[in-house]
Amino acid sequence: MSTKEATAIVPMPVDEIPEPPRPNKKQRRAWDEAPRWQIYLPLGIYLVFTLIPFYWILLFALRPAGSTSLVPWPMTFDHFEKVWTERSFGTYFENSILVGVATLLMTTLVALAGGYALARFDFKVKRAFMLALLCSQFVPGALLLVPLFQIFAELQMINSLGAVIIAETVFQLPLSMILISGFIKNVPYTLEEAAWVDGCNRFTAFRIVVLPLLRPGLIAVGSFAFVHSWNHFLFALMFLSDQGKQTIPVGLNTLMSADSVDLGALAAGGIIAAVPVVIVFAFIQKWLITGFSAGAVKG
Repeated sequence: MSTKEATAIVPMPVDEIPEPPRPNKKQRRAWDEAPRWQIYLPLGIYLVFTLIPFYWILLFALRPAGSTSLVPWPMTFDHFEKVWTERSFGTYFENSILVGVATLLMTTLVALAGGYALARFDFKVKRAFMLALLCSQFVPGALLLVPLFQIFAELQMINSLGAVIIAETVFQLPLSMILISGFIKNVPYTLEEAAWVDGCNRFTAFRIVVLPLLRPGLIAVGSFAFVHSWNHFLFALMFLSDQGKQTIPVGLNTLMSADSVDLGALAAGGIIAAVPVVIVFAFIQKWLITGFSAGAVKG
């Protein structure tokens, strides 16, 4: 090879390589991103339709009875005091907290054990069992009322919060077990095998290695179990007859009668019912999004 040819194939220094021409602002907007108004306009319309009902509830809850003002002024908290003391919403609130927390714990623990079995073990009826879990999601909760009522009557659990907790747990388990199984499958099996080599048994390896990685998924499953049991009306209405054991959804129903509806008290009760759920989701939002991402992406 001649000296001229060798010189011709010497690579050009990186600093001297010309950069490709950059598209101008109009070209980038035409191909890479939508105009701002196409984003903000639908979001603004959606925000208006979402916030107007909440403002209407706050308006009825904070303005005096008989007022027709569109602004809650002068502001009053008489409706909140009325539903909390006269309408026993303090008791309803405590019962709902008890049912929600107990359902969260029972659903998470049982779904964790069942989900681990589905993710790590192979057995003959595994596919049929998974199909049964999926099909159970098409069964409405109303169809479970008669068999559950007969079972609780035999166990003498009618008119007890335990009956509602068990019913809510049974209703939440199929979907929770499927979700937990998906989260566990995303944890590499080699991590558990490495723990076994180090002398851990299966339970210790699961507790030390797998369980910390499942925290976002457990929070996602537990939060949905809590919110569903907090808002569920049917089981509490059918299994509880004592007013002192009712939950908030049934308490809201008592504020409406065939002749009249106390809109101020109903709005105040609705805000009391919504505040705990909003607080829970505000604190677990980060973990909830992480949990959904972990369940959707193969790890």
